[in-house]
Amino acid sequence: MPELPEVETVRRGLAPVMEGQVLEKVAVNRPDLRWPFPDRMAERLTGARVLQLRRRSKYLLGDLDSGETLLIHLGMSGRMTVSGDRLGRFVHDHPMPEKHDHVVFDMEGGARITFNDPRRFGAMDLMPTATAEAHRLLSVLGPEPLGNDFHEGYLIAAFRGKNTPVKSALLDQGIVAGLGNIYVCEALFRTGLSPLRKAGRIAAPRVAALVPAIRDVLERAIAAGGSSLKDFRQADGELGYFQHAFDVYGREGAPCHTPGCGETIRRVVQSGRSTFYCPTCQR
Repeated sequence: MPELPEVETVRRGLAPVMEGQVLEKVAVNRPDLRWPFPDRMAERLTGARVLQLRRRSKYLLGDLDSGETLLIHLGMSGRMTVSGDRLGRFVHDHPMPEKHDHVVFDMEGGARITFNDPRRFGAMDLMPTATAEAHRLLSVLGPEPLGNDFHEGYLIAAFRGKNTPVKSALLDQGIVAGLGNIYVCEALFRTGLSPLRKAGRIAAPRVAALVPAIRDVLERAIAAGGSSLKDFRQADGELGYFQHAFDVYGREGAPCHTPGCGETIRRVVQSGRSTFYCPTCQR
């Protein structure tokens, strides 16, 4: 599933062709994805101007001049790609329609954004912009890891008394929004913390060190266009490249990158998810 860097990469790719532009035509080609589309979604979107395209956790949010906000989740295999931008940012001609092109946005400037989702775990919803933060998917989220509300003091307090493993705590979207399996594994390696350690038993200075490590790995991943492991593509259809910089994720049995370590990366399963770590470097 795309994590924060992948969703932010998509947002940055879409913003130049969507922000300030009118949704000239919207085609909804099936009744649902993970759940049913909102009533009259194509009708409500057509003719609206996109005022701003933002991100909250792993969700894209398009604020419209109609007073509504379009929420988009890419799910497991969803991608949003751009074609036909007359300003030259995306010079691809409009492709032939594909089987899993479920929603197509034609912008007034000539660009087309196609939402393709073979596994149909993606989702879209419409809600009043004024109360968007109260939406059931957004109201439960913790602070953004790249925002000012995520800081050392906050994370130390959030971990206090937690009897869950630190990896599970960081995947809790109510503690910090947008983190997923890949980037939690990478951040824990950078701080030398074992993913098996109980969050509430980690000394405050070591918890504090997680904050810059999380920010660094996310910023590096965004700069690399995210990580493409299976389905993820950027808005121009290109792959992300951060997977080539993984220290631990997906590297079971490979040598640790720490000079002189000599250990191999191990994999364990936590809450049904694979965790990758170095048992020597991470304590």
